[in-house]
Amino acid sequence: MQRSLIALAIGTFALGIAEFAMMGILTDVATELDISIVKAGHLISAYSAGVAVGALGLLVFRRWSLKSLALLLAAIIATGNACAALSPNFTTLLLSRFISGLPHGAFFGAGAIMASRLAAPGKGAQAVATMVAGMTVANVVGVPCATLVTNLLSWRVAFAIVSFFGMLAFTGIRAWVPRLDALPDSGFKGQFRFLKSPQPWLVYAGVFFGQASVYTYLSYVNPIMTEVADFSENSMTWIMMVLGTGMVVGNIAAGKLADRYPGALVTAWIAVLIIAVMPAIYFVSALKLPLVSLSFIATGCLFGLGGPLQFLIVRFAKGGELLGGAGIQIAFNVSNAMAATLGGTAIHLGLGLASPALVGIPCAAIGAVALFYLHHRYHT
Repeated sequence: MQRSLIALAIGTFALGIAEFAMMGILTDVATELDISIVKAGHLISAYSAGVAVGALGLLVFRRWSLKSLALLLAAIIATGNACAALSPNFTTLLLSRFISGLPHGAFFGAGAIMASRLAAPGKGAQAVATMVAGMTVANVVGVPCATLVTNLLSWRVAFAIVSFFGMLAFTGIRAWVPRLDALPDSGFKGQFRFLKSPQPWLVYAGVFFGQASVYTYLSYVNPIMTEVADFSENSMTWIMMVLGTGMVVGNIAAGKLADRYPGALVTAWIAVLIIAVMPAIYFVSALKLPLVSLSFIATGCLFGLGGPLQFLIVRFAKGGELLGGAGIQIAFNVSNAMAATLGGTAIHLGLGLASPALVGIPCAAIGAVALFYLHHRYHT
């Protein structure tokens, strides 16, 4: 594996911990800062807001070389999370979380282009999958470790760890990534011109609805596992590691398939698989082994969608490749928020704790239709 891709993957590893670990340490943060859980939840929203603002901020740096841009983003990862670790109160932590979110979408956008350029011929999708793999590994190793050190030491150590990997990514990019020239500048308005075509919107639809189809269930996986399948709370550590492993496997497998077959077609069939898996999860939700096995497949599908579409958007965002790549992460984050709301609504309506899995079915169907149309209409 190229060291340059490893350096980029270290960056997405740090971002994966920064985004997802907050959910597992929220109670500890609320307790130490003497705030309510609801108020602490704003720390998750602040990160998502940073993702959106940071993606648009790419327009300011569009003339920078890709390597210089990646170094800046890695530096912000390190700085933002260091500030979070040292925050004396809620307000400074909230601001630090916003700053920490700024490089998220931008790093994935720039990283997808860099990985594509660094890849061997015909291996572009796999190269992007390698870059994205950092986030999947974060879910297997990084997030559980962040939760563990929070329980043993402090939540501040979790943010310090993210800052360390941000510095490690900076060092790796500086040492291992060759100079990559800036993309041709199409002007400020030109950055948005690609949005006039239907192809990027179909890609975004595939991401938005495809990701939501699994996250409607995944947002409530803890109560489903513990209250429906009757797993103990302690079991959730190894269960989440199994699901994280599914993300790694799905991401790698889809990347290889997308280099052999059209990316839109690969992801369309993944969405079809989700349509089959979601009702199966609902019907076996009280059975431990089948539930964990199907959840492994579901998380594999989740990240199986993301990598090829992150690669594909670069092709359809001519003149605005950075913004197009970052837009994938915006769609991903907004999709997660919508999915949690949809799944929660089903539970509140009295359809049962496992009902969020059923809500994901129409989302997967919409994503599949968009991706099949993208393949058949534009032969990609």
